[in-house]
Amino acid sequence: MTKCFSFTATRTWCYRSYFSNSGLRPTVTDLGDGTVMHCWVPKTRKDAKPNLVLIHGFGANAMWQWGEVVRLVVSHFNVYVPDLVFFGDSYTTRSERSESFQARCLMRVMEANRVGKTSVVGLSYGGFVAYAMAAEFPEAVERVVICCAGVCLEEKDLAEGMFRVSDLEEAAGILLPQTTEKMKELMHYTFFKPPKAVPSCLLQDFIDVMFTEHVEEKKELIRAIAKERKLSELPKIPQATLIIWGDQDQVFPLELGHRLKRHLGDNAQLVVIKNAGHAFIVEKPKELHKHLKTFLIDLPVIMNLHLPNHQNQISH
Repeated sequence: MTKCFSFTATRTWCYRSYFSNSGLRPTVTDLGDGTVMHCWVPKTRKDAKPNLVLIHGFGANAMWQWGEVVRLVVSHFNVYVPDLVFFGDSYTTRSERSESFQARCLMRVMEANRVGKTSVVGLSYGGFVAYAMAAEFPEAVERVVICCAGVCLEEKDLAEGMFRVSDLEEAAGILLPQTTEKMKELMHYTFFKPPKAVPSCLLQDFIDVMFTEHVEEKKELIRAIAKERKLSELPKIPQATLIIWGDQDQVFPLELGHRLKRHLGDNAQLVVIKNAGHAFIVEKPKELHKHLKTFLIDLPVIMNLHLPNHQNQISH
């Protein structure tokens, strides 16, 4: 029997309409090397506004992950919401799978849209990409927000038992669920208080829409994250950085947040959201919004007020 209704697809359509009504439009950029990138960009960019890139993680598509955040920031920023390679409508025929490759692709999309300087917010896997952007393009990235992304993990952490999974293959099986049982397992990993009694038909519908394309390529992205990764080789990014973590995160334990703070020193601040897991963007959206507003909107305004040339402009 052919399925005639998809709750997930319907909600995705609603998000698409919401993004459009928020002043964004979908674009497709062919990078000319076998890579095609989809990105939501402003219908009309305003030069008086700063730029902001929101980089999603694994799981639901970018619209689902950033819908509520877009509502918060769209009046303050020119907002860009890309699909990373092998997510949404972005793909490549190239063999590269590193977060550095993802970062370079995003920067080329920004260049194609004539974006100069920008701040970036990266969620989970998107945090790895945001960090790589900040490290490789320091002249283009202004402020950085890393949300529950274990960029300071080392390959040996898996063997030493830091994570609840024993290897990357087990992690990939959970992060890319192909059955309703695996979907339930993913929810228990990502939520402090997982939703109860979700009908299996809705879980299967979500899998069918979100997790059936580019499965092998996404597994390769997961493998590339930890391959030969060493903290001693991780560059220290120069930008002011906000690190946000849920205290009950079972995907990337909070220790990795503290490790990143120690690695970056005074250039970074760590905010821990209590009673929240890896999916704190869903569980504690108001707290997330408060910290994003303080770091991305309020602090830059205060800093500008203390610049002599800005004071001179105000006096006029």
